[in-house]
Formats: sequence, structure tokens, C-alpha cells
Amino acid sequence: MRVKVRFKGSAGRGPTAPSVARLPAACKQRVAAVVGPRGYLDRPEDLAIYEYDGSVDKHAPDLVVFPRSTAEVSALVKIAREFRTPLVARGAGTGLSGGAIPREGGITLAFARMNRILEIDLENERAVVQPGVVNLDLTLAVQGAGYFYAPDPSSQRACTIGGNVAENSGGPHTLAYGVTTNHVLGLELVLPDGSVIETGGPEADLPGYDLTGLLTGSEGTLAVITRITVRLMRRPETVKTILAIFDSSEDAGRTVAEITARGITPVAIEMLDGVMLRMVEEATHAGYPMDAAAVLLIELEGLAEAVEHHVEQVRQSCETCRAREFRVAQSSEERELLWKGRKNAFGAVGRVSPTYYVQDGVVPRTKIAETLRVIDGVSKKYGLTISNIFHAGDGNLHPIILFNPRTPGDLEKARACGEEILTHCIAVGGSITGEHGVGMEKNEMMPKLFSDDTLELIRRLKFLFDPEGRLNPGKMLPTGRGCLEIRQPALRTGTPLF
Repeated sequence: MRVKVRFKGSAGRGPTAPSVARLPAACKQRVAAVVGPRGYLDRPEDLAIYEYDGSVDKHAPDLVVFPRSTAEVSALVKIAREFRTPLVARGAGTGLSGGAIPREGGITLAFARMNRILEIDLENERAVVQPGVVNLDLTLAVQGAGYFYAPDPSSQRACTIGGNVAENSGGPHTLAYGVTTNHVLGLELVLPDGSVIETGGPEADLPGYDLTGLLTGSEGTLAVITRITVRLMRRPETVKTILAIFDSSEDAGRTVAEITARGITPVAIEMLDGVMLRMVEEATHAGYPMDAAAVLLIELEGLAEAVEHHVEQVRQSCETCRAREFRVAQSSEERELLWKGRKNAFGAVGRVSPTYYVQDGVVPRTKIAETLRVIDGVSKKYGLTISNIFHAGDGNLHPIILFNPRTPGDLEKARACGEEILTHCIAVGGSITGEHGVGMEKNEMMPKLFSDDTLELIRRLKFLFDPEGRLNPGKMLPTGRGCLEIRQPALRTGTPLF
């Protein structure tokens, strides 16, 4: 089944007009009865704040609601079902693939009020949080006892754990610790009919299907998550942070493969090219060289003796690949400054270009140098500056395409750049996303990565959880870009569910 959808504005061309009139007055009255008169927003100037995330697309909701408990979320989901309105869950809005944008309007559930850490159990190394808890706040709550929460997106000072679960977010330390799904033990969630269920839990290796794993990274298309049980980790004995400086970005790319070929797994290997590191250094004064072609930020941790041995192995790898300089941070302050430069990279770009388009492709480590050449060629082809910053250890690259939305055709060029880069990633055995999700940014590229049968299976799973297609519609699955059609998750005629 295909349903025609008329969009109220063009992506990236300024605010879209909210459509409060589309929601019946009775719907808003029912919502107010659940959350109170100060528990929702419906004025156009307020709704405009919720029409975008960190991507380049925009679309306004009809109503933004701030639940305070699972019971309120369940009641609101039932109201949305009764009035057949789309429902989109939203964390901090830092996502980069349009996942929190209400593509068809409707109700946005904003979790700013559900921001409590409900339980910290250090003996069993776990915590229970509401979805609105800011990522870094969990680490700050346990670091005094020698623990931390491993997933650390660059936006960790603002992004929420609920949003991280929805997008299966990663971060610089993904190489050793994995992404969000590797640290989620259990979920409480509300299904589209308003029923509340739990998956997983504090117990290890529960029998049955791994529904927690299925829901982590489902981008809000299957259920609304209201409580999360996560794994905590002990801080390591020793940490060493290294800055390796190169006169060639290709040499930096080859170094990543050289390090891993020696059997060393750093907790992080971050790469910044010359364009990016100059923007970062001007903004943060982190100590990056302004004249280098690229730098690698490498972090090792573990027992002191093992870390010292690995530092020397990494040094030899860098020298083999013609690094011009090899620095080891001599204090925690110097280490934090180096990471400040990396974590604030996107903000540094904003000082140079008010608008940019961040991509999120993945390639095998052995293809990094080749992919950097391709990105350079794409940049020259479209006449747009592209800076590169990425998690080099696992091949998750983030080309940042600078453009001016006031220049006719620039946005279209930026999108074309992104599509060519991602197409290359697929061609060399990679993926269209490593941590930002598919959302409404890359859903049209899904057929390039998956077969029709695989997409049909994904569509059936969506239908199984959300038969009316109201949860975060128009995300992840192809929508039929040419005619702006939203493919509802209906089954092919005569096709059994499984």
C-alpha cells in the first residue's frame, strides 16, 4: 500500500509552517488532561524549535508533548492511536540523519522531563536511566567511584541516552568498547497500542529472542523507549593519548592498518585531515599543528606494562608510515585538551561555515587511504570544501561538506557529494552508516545496500510492531523519492508474515 504525502516545505529552505489545525481540538484536550496545560507546546514559534535536528532537513510537528512517566507515555500513545496521528520520540535533537524530524507532522514526544537516573548498582556494574538522561551525566554520576559509561558520541555533553539507543550511537572509543547496543542490557518500552513491555534486564544471557538488540538502533520506528538498563565499566589503570602528525593523509590512513596488523587494538584511533585540524586548532588551541596534512589521535589503556609496550609498537607503526612527529600526552590536562579539540570539531566547523552536511559512511580499514582520494575527487568535482574527521580504527568516516544554503544549488551539490561518497563506501565493502542512523537522510540508499527480499523482511518487522505505520513514519525504509510517496509497512499481497 502506498499513501501519497504532500510535504509542507522543502528541506533546508527555512522553517516550515506548523499545521496545528490538522489535529482535532479534542486530541489536544485529551493530551492536556494527561500532561497538564504546561506539558505541551502548540504555538508556531515554539514548534519551530522542534522542526529540525543536526541534519539539513526540516519539518514541523503539530504538537510537542513532555511526558513525565511511563504511564503518561502510554496514555499519550493511546491518544495518538485513537486520533490516528503520527508519533515521533525525540531526545536532545542532536541526531544527524533526520531521525527526530516529524516528517508527517503529528505529535512529538520530547523526553526532557524524563531525565532521572533511577538506579546505580556498582556491585553489578549497571545503571537504570530514563531516556532523557544526558549521556555525559551518567559518567559524571559514577566516575568518583572509578566507573564510566563507555558509549561517548561527540555530542555526549548534550545527547541523551534514549536518543543514543534509538540510533545505536557510537563515538571515538567504539573500536574497543563497541557501540550503544553493546552496553544496553534491557529496555522498558511502549508499543503503538499503548501497552508496556520489558525486554532483557539485569540478568545475563536471558533465553529467547534478543528483542533488546532488535530495538536498539530501530530509530523509534517500532516502539517508544521509556527506561534503559545499561552496563557500567571500571576505569582502566593507565591511559596514554598519542598525537601522530603526518604530511600526507594517505600515510595517516595506512598507519591505521599497520597498527591493527601488529595485533594492537587501541581504544580509539581518530583521524583529522588538514582542513579539519586547522579549523579545530583555531577554535580550541588544542595543540594540533596548523601545517600538517593529517593527524591521528590514538588512545591506549589497560595495565601499565602492557600500555607502555603498545605505545612503542604504535610508535614503530607511525614511523614505518612516515609520520613526521609522534607525541605522547604528558599529563591528564594535555590529554583532555587533545580530546577537547576532537570533541568540539563540529562546533569549530561552524566558525568557518554556518552550514555543513555531515556524512557517516563506513569502509574497511584497508580502504581508508583510497576513500580519502575519492572524497578529494568528489570535492573538486562539485566545487565544495570537504573536511574529514572519523573513527579511523573501525573505518567510520565523517566527511563534512561545507556549503552555503543561500547559494542556489549548493544544498543539492552537498547532497550529491554525500551520495557519491556513500556509494563508494558500499562498493568497497562498507556501509552507509556507522553510528548516525539511516533516518530520512539515507533511506533512499537502502536498496543499494540490501536486496529486495531483505528490505521486505525489515518492512514485515516494522508492520509486526507498528501495523498502522504511525511511529516515526518515513524513516529507515525507502519512501519513493521521485513521487514523494511513503511506503507503509504493509505486506505484499498473499505474503505470509514469516
